[in-house]
Amino acid sequence: MSLQRQAMIKEKIKDCMREKFQSYSPETSYMPFHHRLLGKDRMALYSFIHSLNTKFGTSFYEPVAIALASERFKVAKTQVKPADEISTQAHQKIQTIIDGLGTADRDPDKPLEIQEIRKVCQTGTLDKVKLTRVDIWLENYEGELFLFDLKTVKPDKGNFKEYKRTLLEWTAAELARDSEAAVNTIIGIPYNPYEPKPYERWTLKGMLDLQHDILIAEELWNFIGGEGTYTELLKTFEDAGIELRDEIDNYFERFRENF
Repeated sequence: MSLQRQAMIKEKIKDCMREKFQSYSPETSYMPFHHRLLGKDRMALYSFIHSLNTKFGTSFYEPVAIALASERFKVAKTQVKPADEISTQAHQKIQTIIDGLGTADRDPDKPLEIQEIRKVCQTGTLDKVKLTRVDIWLENYEGELFLFDLKTVKPDKGNFKEYKRTLLEWTAAELARDSEAAVNTIIGIPYNPYEPKPYERWTLKGMLDLQHDILIAEELWNFIGGEGTYTELLKTFEDAGIELRDEIDNYFERFRENF
C-alpha cells in the first residue's frame, strides 16, 4: 500500500470514528450495580464497543473497502440495489440447487451452479423480486462483476442456506439482465476470529463452495486492495487509533465526570 493510500485510508477511518462519536448515544438502560462496580465510563465504553461491533460493516469495512477498490476497479460502490427480475425457470433451478445441497445429494460447485442458472436465466416469465442489497459492488475493467455480501466473523451456521440463496439470486438477477454477464457473488468475512488458527471452514462446508463462494480476512482484503493490503490495513487501523487516542479519552471522560 502506497504512503498516499495509507494516509487516505487512515483519514477515512478517523472520519468514520468521529462520525460515530457525533451520532452515538449510550444505551439508557438503568444498571445500578454495573455502574457502581465498573463506573459509567467503562459501561459507556462497553456499550460503544458493542455498537461498533454491530455497525462495523457499514461504518468502517464498507467505506474502507470502496476507498481501496476504487484504485483497482472500474466501478466500486456500496449498498447497491440489485436487478429486480428473475425468470421463473431460474427460480426453480435455485430451489433445486438449495434442496440438493440441503440433503447432500449434490456438492457445492459454484461454476456448475452458474452454468445451470445461465441456461434458464431468461426462460419463462420474468418475475419481479426484491433482493438483498449488495454490500460491495465491484466491476473490473474487463466488465466482470464481483458482488459481496459482508457477514459477521462468526455467522450462524443455520443461516448458510439463506446466504447461499442470496448469492444465487443475485447471479440469476444479473443473468436475467444480461445472459452473457460474468458475475461472481461472494460472502466476505473481514477477519478470522480464530487467529492464529485457520478459520473453521468446515462449518461452511456442504452449502458453500469454499473456492468460489467465500473470501475470509487476507483473501478478502488482498482481493479488494491488492497483495499485502490486509497486513497494511491492520497497521493503518492501529495508527489511526494512536492518533485518535486523546479524542477517544476525552469522549469517555464526560461519562466519568457525570458518575
